[in-house]
Amino acid sequence: MRRWKIALGTAVALGAISVASVHFLDMGNLSGGAAGAAPAPAAFVMPVPVVNVVKKTLPIYLDYAARVEPIRSITLQARVPGYLQEQTAADGSDVKKGDLLYRIAPDDYQAALDQAKAQVQRDTATLEYAKSNLGRGTDLAKAGYLDKDSFDQRTSNLRTAQAALAVDQAAVRTAELNLGYAEIKAPFSGRIGRNQASVGTLVSVAGTVLNTLVQLDPIYVTFNPSETDLVQIEQAKANGPIAVDVLLPGETQPSQKGELTFIDNTIDHSTGTITARATIGNAKFTLLPGQYVRVRLHVKEQPNTLMVPQVALGSSQLGKYLYVIGKGNTVDQKLVSLGPTDGDLISVTSGISETDQVITGNLQKIGPGMPVSPLPQPKPAS
Repeated sequence: MRRWKIALGTAVALGAISVASVHFLDMGNLSGGAAGAAPAPAAFVMPVPVVNVVKKTLPIYLDYAARVEPIRSITLQARVPGYLQEQTAADGSDVKKGDLLYRIAPDDYQAALDQAKAQVQRDTATLEYAKSNLGRGTDLAKAGYLDKDSFDQRTSNLRTAQAALAVDQAAVRTAELNLGYAEIKAPFSGRIGRNQASVGTLVSVAGTVLNTLVQLDPIYVTFNPSETDLVQIEQAKANGPIAVDVLLPGETQPSQKGELTFIDNTIDHSTGTITARATIGNAKFTLLPGQYVRVRLHVKEQPNTLMVPQVALGSSQLGKYLYVIGKGNTVDQKLVSLGPTDGDLISVTSGISETDQVITGNLQKIGPGMPVSPLPQPKPAS
C-alpha cells in the first residue's frame, strides 16, 4: 500500500513538472516571436490614370438646326398638246441635262413640218421666177419695150414672193419647234419624282403635269442664326469665305462640306433671327430636299487653348471640377470654367495650368488630399 502511494505521488509530480515546462516553452515562443515580428503593411494607395493637359488651336463653330432645299425644282409640263407616247426615264431616276424624259406622239407635228417645208419649196420657185421676170422687165424697160406700170407690177410680184417665202420659212421654224416640244427633256441635271401622267394620256398645254425635277448637286442648306450670332458671322465673313459642315442625324463628324453663300437682308422681329443659306456639294446625293440636318459654321480659330478629356470632369454644388496630382502625389481638386468641345476633349478657360496632370479614372474612389499612385497615360488625341 505504501509503495502504491509513493508511485502515485511520483507520477503527479512528474505531470506538474511537464505542464510547467510546456507553459514555460509557450511563453518563450511568444516572447521570441514578438521580438522578431515583420512590420505592419503600409496603407493602400489608389492607382489612378493621369494625362497631361493638351494645348492646341481650337476651331470655334456656331451650330444650328437646318433644312435642305433644292437650288432648282420645276414641274415638267408639255408645251404642245397630244397623246403621251412614252416615258423614257423611270420614276426616281437621276438624269443629266438634255436627257429625254417623255415623248408626245409626234406624227401630227412631223406632218406639219413636212407641209411647211413643201410650201417653202413652192415659194422659193415663185420667188426665183419673180426675180427672173423682173430682170427681163428691166432690160425691156431700158429698151423702151415695157411701160412703167408693167415694170412696177413685176417689182411688186417679187416683193410679194419674198414676203410669202419669209412667212413660210417662219412656219417651218414653228413646226420644227413644235416637233421638238413633243420631246420633254431635262433642262438641268437632277432627279425626277413620281410620274403623274400615264402613257396614253391626252396631254394639254393648259397645265397637265407630267412629273417634277429637282437639282441635287449642289444643294442648299438653310438655317436661322440669331441676331447676336450675326455679329460673329459678319466678322468672320470680313476675313474670307466661311466654311460650313453638314452633319446628318446621328453623325458626330460632318459628311458634307460647303460654304456660306447667302444672308438675308432683314431680321425677323418676331424671332430675332435671320435666314442664311449655305451651298453644299452633294455629288453622292446624300442630302435630299426637305431633310433636317445640323450645320456648323467655322467662324474663327482660338489659339493656345487648354483641353482635357471630358471623362475627367466632375460636378458638385460648386460647379464643374477636375482632380489633378498635387504635392506629394495627393489629390487636388480644382474648380474650372469650360468652353467649347472638340471630339472627346473639352476646353478649360480657367482653373488649371498647362503643367497639371489630370486624373481621368477611379474618380469615385478618391477625394481631395488622398494619396494616390499616378499612372501616366498616352496623350489624348488633339
